[in-house]
Amino acid sequence: MSTDHAIEHGHGGHAHAVEDHHPGASVYLLVAVVLIVLTAMEIGVFYAPFLQVWLVPLLIVLAVLKFILVAGFYMHLKYDSSVFTTLFAFPLLLAMGICGSLMLLFLYLGRHSG
Repeated sequence: MSTDHAIEHGHGGHAHAVEDHHPGASVYLLVAVVLIVLTAMEIGVFYAPFLQVWLVPLLIVLAVLKFILVAGFYMHLKYDSSVFTTLFAFPLLLAMGICGSLMLLFLYLGRHSG
């Protein structure tokens, strides 16, 4: 199979173009360090007595930040086509909406059950 034939039919040429814009090991190590710092912050928030009032919201924010970093870099969503990001994000948002709705429903039923 010639190179021209492979490029015309999508068998070559494009594979290297996609790989060119992926980051090197230094970026992944930096993301790992940021994830370690965020995890240390989560532990610190849990044990800090003056932050107990804000415990759940702070832990949720830190968890969301960690999730975005992991999904964006280690799952390569930041560098792939936006189609893959949409295929990943839409069901995630749908599931979050369903879980939120169920939590509100059970909160309402818990307060208004006879």
